[in-house]
Amino acid sequence: MQVLLVIDVAAYVSDFVVPRLTDAVQPVALAEPFLYLRWTVTALLASGWLWARFASPTRAVLIGLESAVTLGLSVVYGLLSLAFSTTPVTGPAFAVLGVLLLLVVRSALIPSPVIRTVVVGLTSFGLVAALSREELAALDATTLDGLIFMSLAFVVATAVTSHVIYGLRRQVRDAMRLGQYELGRKLGEGGMGVVYQATHLMLRRPTAVKLLPTDAAAAETVARFEREVRQTSRLEHPNSVRIYDYGRTPQGQFYYAMEYLDGVTLSQLVELDGPLGDARVAHILTQAAHSLAEAHALGLVHRDVKPANIMLCDRGRIPDTVKVLDFGLVKVSEEIGDEITQTNTVLGTPQYMSPEAITDPDGVGPGADVYALGAVGYYLLTGQHVFEGKTVVEICARHLHDAPERPSTPAGRPIDPDLEALILECLEKDPEGRPADGASLAERLERLDLSGWSVERARAWWDGFAETREGAEPADASSPTQLAVDVHGRRAERSAP
Repeated sequence: MQVLLVIDVAAYVSDFVVPRLTDAVQPVALAEPFLYLRWTVTALLASGWLWARFASPTRAVLIGLESAVTLGLSVVYGLLSLAFSTTPVTGPAFAVLGVLLLLVVRSALIPSPVIRTVVVGLTSFGLVAALSREELAALDATTLDGLIFMSLAFVVATAVTSHVIYGLRRQVRDAMRLGQYELGRKLGEGGMGVVYQATHLMLRRPTAVKLLPTDAAAAETVARFEREVRQTSRLEHPNSVRIYDYGRTPQGQFYYAMEYLDGVTLSQLVELDGPLGDARVAHILTQAAHSLAEAHALGLVHRDVKPANIMLCDRGRIPDTVKVLDFGLVKVSEEIGDEITQTNTVLGTPQYMSPEAITDPDGVGPGADVYALGAVGYYLLTGQHVFEGKTVVEICARHLHDAPERPSTPAGRPIDPDLEALILECLEKDPEGRPADGASLAERLERLDLSGWSVERARAWWDGFAETREGAEPADASSPTQLAVDVHGRRAERSAP
């Protein structure tokens, strides 16, 4: 409909511009009945396009509308061609050419099975033949046969074109459909899979679908991916991402569907706004700690808490709602079944790894998540990581041996003493010196007497954020920077002669 409207408007532009470019072409003056017909067609096309765009009609209604428009335009082309005919041949010939153009455009742009394409094509040419029957009767046999042959040939050609394009579109649609979910744009990609925006076909609910890449489908990777679904689906806290469904594609590719979060990760937030104020940081950390508290109570350790795995959203008109994401490296600290975590392997992101996660990766507990969340708080307050380094080894060494600066030093401003002391306590080398788990940390954060970040300020921030990002390119939510080191293998290399 939109393409046909553009072509129709282009004809008006051509009628106005071409006669002014050369004296050889004179403006065409339509008789009143045909002038009104042309205006009516333009108005109907514009109305149909606006209605189809904003009224969300059903598929059956759209098919009927498209077929009616195609046949109606065929009649209009026939009438206009006959109106400007100067010889018995030009009227039918121009009418056929107009219908040919219409059918070619239709076959290329409108999804249509072969039968419907053939029916619409034959009916269009039949209407033109009925309108110009007197002119056709006056043609010689050779010219008439040529027009008939050309018409039938284009009906076949457009049917083949529609069949190919329609089939390709169905293949693409089927390829982008997983069970009840239809995939959209890619939201991000990490070591454990690719995340797509998706829609549930029945509920029309926005969803995010995480898909394990086929080139990463080793047995151990699939097992860990499946474990991520099982463990994350146990979490019910409103600050944890919710799992809706999971399954396999007909090709055996594993996926799961989770709630779609329209917001910013904490890393993106700091990139946008710089370091945050004390009250907002405490508000964010408290929610994240409550999410981890539920996981710790279930015997789960996240092991990859970092700014890229914590998202800030505006959920149900509740601004600054935190969602903890990506339990792909979760460790079962209380045995509840099989243990898939790689033995003697360091897993996580170097800037947010606790000392024990580096030296004893198989023995990490809730304290490792507390350390990582403390490092996240440090980043939110300062805009810098706790420890920087040129290599992963240097960063890990600093986690093991160096004392972190007070956040107020790199921040270059005073920070609430109680909040600063709690952040540094979370970053203690010995897990015994930190809050025991997410619940203990959440309780300590809630006891802080901080003000300056209200619901009204949060609402104003989110309203402004919605305006600034409107029309902007979607941010890349991928966060593939993770460390996976075979500790046992590295020790063997060092001990080899």
